[in-house]
Amino acid sequence: MTTEATGREDSPAADLRVLRPEDWDQWYDTLLRAFGGAGESEEERALWRGLTLCERSLGAWDGGELVGTAGAFDFRLTVPGGASVPAAGVTMVGVVATHRRRGVLTSMMRRQLDDVRDWGEPLAVLTASEAAIYGRFGYGAATFGLTAEIDTSRVRLSVPAGTDDVRLRYASPVDLLDLCEGLYARKVPLRAGMLARRPGWEQLGVLDPEGERGGASPLQCVIAERGGEVVGYVRFRVRPEWTDTGHNGQVELQDLVAVDAVSEAALWRFLFGIDLTTSLKVRGRPLDEAWQYLVSDIRRCLLRVRDGLYVRLVDVGAALEARTYQAPVDVVLEVEDAFCPWNSGRWRLTGDAKGASCVRTEDAADLALSVRELGAAYLGGVSLASLAAAGRVRELRQGALGEASMGFGSAVAPWLPHGF
Repeated sequence: MTTEATGREDSPAADLRVLRPEDWDQWYDTLLRAFGGAGESEEERALWRGLTLCERSLGAWDGGELVGTAGAFDFRLTVPGGASVPAAGVTMVGVVATHRRRGVLTSMMRRQLDDVRDWGEPLAVLTASEAAIYGRFGYGAATFGLTAEIDTSRVRLSVPAGTDDVRLRYASPVDLLDLCEGLYARKVPLRAGMLARRPGWEQLGVLDPEGERGGASPLQCVIAERGGEVVGYVRFRVRPEWTDTGHNGQVELQDLVAVDAVSEAALWRFLFGIDLTTSLKVRGRPLDEAWQYLVSDIRRCLLRVRDGLYVRLVDVGAALEARTYQAPVDVVLEVEDAFCPWNSGRWRLTGDAKGASCVRTEDAADLALSVRELGAAYLGGVSLASLAAAGRVRELRQGALGEASMGFGSAVAPWLPHGF
């Protein structure tokens, strides 16, 4: 989670220090103030305290006052080809309102990317509370999530053969947490953008403070079984509502994971058919998720798309070598990176579905772009051709754009399963 208003920034007005564990409460309170000062449950606060890596976190101090915060988790991110690549998960970035436009954010971003490079991590990733902020630091929007509000009173599902063989039953979200986490881990290598969860992160999926349900039920869980094996799960809440004409409740989906198409369809059919509800609210799902092609009326699903994960290449050569390419590519990239100048210059990328090489070169450039565009295209969900149409990528050798755009693409839409 990141915030800081856009605008002019002058010389930094704060000193940066690595977070000491004993300063965590003050640091976190400063972050909450930057996000408006709303309170938080003790349960949620304790979870984030346990997940914070103090040695990878910064505080910006103006004398004795803490005025800015930034952190970085040590993630592993799935990239096209299935590799799990080290990535700094930039998080908890905030500057208090009294210190806006004074260079605090820029100084934290500068220090943080230098640290990420020293840690040997080729990627930095984040989710942005304000989409306009992070492009100037080289981050590009690389994944998008699908939001829908489905009129389940009128929309029906046509499910694949075998769906009726799947048995569903309610279960405690906490009691079956390890089993559900194992199913999630099976899916991680199959889709770029997914995060391999380290110990402790599984608790995020069952966090359920009573004061933050907003009138909805406690978190519920249903698991799918076939042949004695658990093959999927769904976590959700139900928000009951009654009008003069009867029930009008809403199902709110939180997580849904299944190992195959029929198990996934069975769980979606269950959500569509919960008694006393007439709508299903879906947020941040994969753009290519199959349920869209099972519904009887897509217009009554009210689809919307929102940006998800922002990607920043900290080491261009290592990052481009870490993924594979769905079509052969041999292209010289002229990369502009004013914020991390070690990336600037020409890179020859050669690769295919088996692997890649990316090295410095003096050869003539085929494409010219900034590191921000490389970040947007990196996971295969944003095409270089689309960026070129927007004037963000320049083709210098005829045919190079089509070759590179095809190579960078992905058969499966990248997706970030949860925020951080």
